Amino acid sequence: MKILLAAINAKYIHSNLGIYSLKAYAQKRLNCRIEIGEYTINHQMDGILQDIYRRKPDIVGFSCYVWNIIYVKRLVRNLVKVLPDVIIWLGGPEVSYDAPQILWEERAVAGIMTGEGEATFAELAACYQQEEDRKTSQGADAGEVCGSLKDIAGIVFRSSSGQIITTARRELLSMDEIPFPYSCLEGMEHRIVYYESSRGCPYSCSYCLSSVDKTVRFRSLELVKRELDFFLEQKVPQVKFVDRTFNCKRSHSLAVWKYLLEHDNGVTNFHFEISADLMDSEQLNILRQMRPGLVQLEIGVQSANLRTIREIRRTMDLERLEKAVAFIKKAGNIHQHLDLIAGLPYEDYESFRLSFDRVYRMKPDQLQLGFLKVLKGSYMAEAGEDYGLCYHEEPPYEVLSTRWLDYEAILELKLVEEMVEVYHNSRQFTHTLQALDSQWDSPYAMFREIGNYYEARKLTGISHSRLARYEILYGFLKENYPGDIKKYGDLLTYDLYLRENVKSRPGFAGDQSPFKKAIRNFFAEESTNARYLKGYEGYSPGQVSKMAHLEVLSDGRMILFDYKERDPLNHNAKATEVGRWLLFAGHQ
Repeated sequence: MKILLAAINAKYIHSNLGIYSLKAYAQKRLNCRIEIGEYTINHQMDGILQDIYRRKPDIVGFSCYVWNIIYVKRLVRNLVKVLPDVIIWLGGPEVSYDAPQILWEERAVAGIMTGEGEATFAELAACYQQEEDRKTSQGADAGEVCGSLKDIAGIVFRSSSGQIITTARRELLSMDEIPFPYSCLEGMEHRIVYYESSRGCPYSCSYCLSSVDKTVRFRSLELVKRELDFFLEQKVPQVKFVDRTFNCKRSHSLAVWKYLLEHDNGVTNFHFEISADLMDSEQLNILRQMRPGLVQLEIGVQSANLRTIREIRRTMDLERLEKAVAFIKKAGNIHQHLDLIAGLPYEDYESFRLSFDRVYRMKPDQLQLGFLKVLKGSYMAEAGEDYGLCYHEEPPYEVLSTRWLDYEAILELKLVEEMVEVYHNSRQFTHTLQALDSQWDSPYAMFREIGNYYEARKLTGISHSRLARYEILYGFLKENYPGDIKKYGDLLTYDLYLRENVKSRPGFAGDQSPFKKAIRNFFAEESTNARYLKGYEGYSPGQVSKMAHLEVLSDGRMILFDYKERDPLNHNAKATEVGRWLLFAGHQ
């Protein structure tokens, strides 16, 4: 018997920890053939259909989430047309809370695994394997398998008579009973590897499915350390912990961070989702010692409105969170990603603007402005009528309006979100934005005005090149700050060359033709007697000039950008002021 576990991920760089875990658990107990099939929502439907058809599985299990459920349903309806005997099961959070309804709608689906699936899948596979063995030896009717499915906890299935049957809820496994999901990492070289050292969350945030079951289970530290060694030995580029609140148990998080500090391989990055207000001085000091790029943190703030925080059943000390973020920021070695959610109860337009400004002032490396998803099974969905929640009927069930925030405001927030993604989260305009921000009382208003500039010129909804984004921002600055345009032209040029030695110079960059000879002489001297570009020995001046760039700004400063030496956090080139043009020219 051949089983295919299929995942349709949001992006190629993602992987699906769930199906790897199901396979690892089942293969320790069964002798059936289990394969993994990972695709993305960007694949053509026919391509996925063809791949599954050619594999000729007896059973296919699909992992279902808000981002892929529509895609999975369409695929299932076509799959049974080309493989009429295939048995299809679904699992995952998007089908766990209304499984009977989905089975009524999707007649090609045999059943649904609800909740955690390792033990359920292993028993399900064993049941089908036994039926196949019995059919081979006795010629029994394959349909008789339905009689034994009712003994498997944690499933909803359709009987041979068409009846929808829901079995008992399955008890949760100990985390140490779940085997390590990776035997090798072949094919994962350019993808994020996901890992869990705990399941569950102690908090009760009303928008989150983790609030449904408040139990938290931890993997023993001995196991976690051995498994971290595997990643470190393999020099995996990034490991993303999927623990809902990694530092909810102080001793656990502290032990893991100490271990990573002591065993850093100089390459691997570890991502953690934490509650920053739980951090104490010992944890912060451990983080401060880490290699730049060893760890990155995602911190869910969600709102700075205390009434909103209480209403969504969230526990958070905002002032303590701010202090922890500031401490980590000052250390300068850890990327911090802070989250906000628009559309929460009691958060109106003005309240959200204040939340945005407060979080932006914390200077995160990324500020994720997300929109409330009203997930099936969450308390937020149950309370939707009280909050006047209006949201999309189809996944991802994103908010359209609330009692406090109308659709017009949502549209403005969408525009601000786009500008934040382009100009802040890209980290390509840091010096320009820092100068511009100093002229605004409200960062939110700054991004809104940039967005208005886009809208007025019908520039939204277009996939602009990186250089075009610079030109558009220059146009905004030229229109609004004509007296400072030389300064902003220099800042944009500085930001541009921090990332790469662009071949096509933008219109806002100063004319470098008067300095060509001096720049050429500079690289010639560096190639033979390096003062600033160490490690370039053996390269010709022409080769050095391609690996570095010298820019003369309008105020005469000469900035050298070294692309061999990059910041491990933001990947910017090393930038050094090597002199002033007048002094430099006189020296020449």
